[in-house]
Amino acid sequence: MALQIGQQLGSLEITALLGKGGMGEVYRARDTRLKREVAIKILPEEFSLDADRVTRFQREAEVLASLNHPNVAAIYDTALVTGTLHSGTISTL
Repeated sequence: MALQIGQQLGSLEITALLGKGGMGEVYRARDTRLKREVAIKILPEEFSLDADRVTRFQREAEVLASLNHPNVAAIYDTALVTGTLHSGTISTL
């Protein structure tokens, strides 16, 4: 699920692509409801059909959510949007 700059995803407005990797794409977004800059990681559509990759993605979110350190991104949410799993707002920027 490639996002477009300016696209709305719930209360998030996509503002930039930050990077791509083996497990997805990371975007900068503006949380219009809470008025903060965040990052959002999107699992590619083809991976969202693979139960092992979805489990790995969910486990990654759970592990990060259990950590509390200024150098580790905080997980605020995970969601399934139009068939694609994403970990909502990964961290404030």
